[in-house]
Amino acid sequence: MWAGGFWRAALSRAPCGCRSQSAVAQLRGILEGELEGIRAAGTWKSERIITSRQGPHIHVDGVSGGILNFCANNYLGLSSHPEVIQAGLQALEEFGAGLSSVRFICGTQSIHKSLEAKIARFHQREDAILYPSCFDANAGLFEALLTPEDAVLSDELNHASIIDGIRLCKAHKYRYSHLDMADLEAKLQEAQKHRLRLVATDGAFSMDGDIAPLQDICRLASQYGALVFVDECHATGFLGPTGRGTDELLGVMDQVTIVNSTLGKALGGASGGYTTGPGPLVSLLRQRARPYLFSNSLPPAVVGCASKALDLLMESNTIVQSMAAKTQRFRTKMEAAGFTISGASHPICPVMLGDARLASCMADDMLKRGIFVIGFSYPVVPKGKARIRVQISAVHSEEDIDRCVEAFVEVGRLHKALP
Repeated sequence: MWAGGFWRAALSRAPCGCRSQSAVAQLRGILEGELEGIRAAGTWKSERIITSRQGPHIHVDGVSGGILNFCANNYLGLSSHPEVIQAGLQALEEFGAGLSSVRFICGTQSIHKSLEAKIARFHQREDAILYPSCFDANAGLFEALLTPEDAVLSDELNHASIIDGIRLCKAHKYRYSHLDMADLEAKLQEAQKHRLRLVATDGAFSMDGDIAPLQDICRLASQYGALVFVDECHATGFLGPTGRGTDELLGVMDQVTIVNSTLGKALGGASGGYTTGPGPLVSLLRQRARPYLFSNSLPPAVVGCASKALDLLMESNTIVQSMAAKTQRFRTKMEAAGFTISGASHPICPVMLGDARLASCMADDMLKRGIFVIGFSYPVVPKGKARIRVQISAVHSEEDIDRCVEAFVEVGRLHKALP
């Protein structure tokens, strides 16, 4: 009887296994169809493997010789700065590889508190809180701060992390047309019925290289009793006379309530993000922000590198000043050659091409000529707005920039993107 029961049970399980295999096969079919659609649209994103440290000159797997890198967010060239590296090694030796914990349990070290205080001083704010990334900082802010009684007004081209962060909160959501102050004012008028009103914008928009009109945004916010939040990931360290960001560049540091930014671009290039602003807000985030409460602390080496990068930046603005001339050199030469460059005066220099396949093919041919750039297409940018995004670093030489322009002209003519 026991044997009969055993076989009956085994047989009853068999169909479930078959159904499970069928479900996996169905999933594979769906996924392969999706992937093939991406390939067919010319928007497949390949990952090139760098075999050297980050910098203006790199080595790429499968490509012989040195490559000029024009697509990193290494704006100040600090990711391989010897003092930054040494600071990371020292922090690793003194504080270990990691904390194995979140901040409020047993994951806060003295270097975390020191860096948060330094960030607050740098931005001239009351306090700051560290996150594993600025994506996490944006994911943590809106849900913790805003309730169903409140409203958030967001530029339609804000970074995906801002969009996702806003989705997580229960506030009323308004989206205004990109950089359109008339539309923002109309939305602010509509949002007057809510308790808090928060205007959210990128300081510098990463895909187009344009800068938010913060003076107008702050004026409207003051007129309609709103707060202003700015994501400064593509501004911190190099925009403004001393690299404080777009709020310094446009003279509104005292009018922007909350700043989120990253340690993973100009400030050492490793990882990590932060929120800086009023002390009570930062205290609330320590109590309620889910990415902060449920993510491991930043590794000591990352904290050490970022802290030294901030030291170097606050000691001298020489690196910051060198950016403007090099950016202008690239933009002027490319426009003279016949290319359309989006944005203005920002080291993000999008070479607008329109067609996704053209952008991808031109980027591949640029690599053959020793220039590392990447084509951007949907869904990273809107359909029909494909481009190659070039990013200028303070450690590029004038010769590097001229060589990049020459390669673009050659490849542009090859693909009939230029006459």
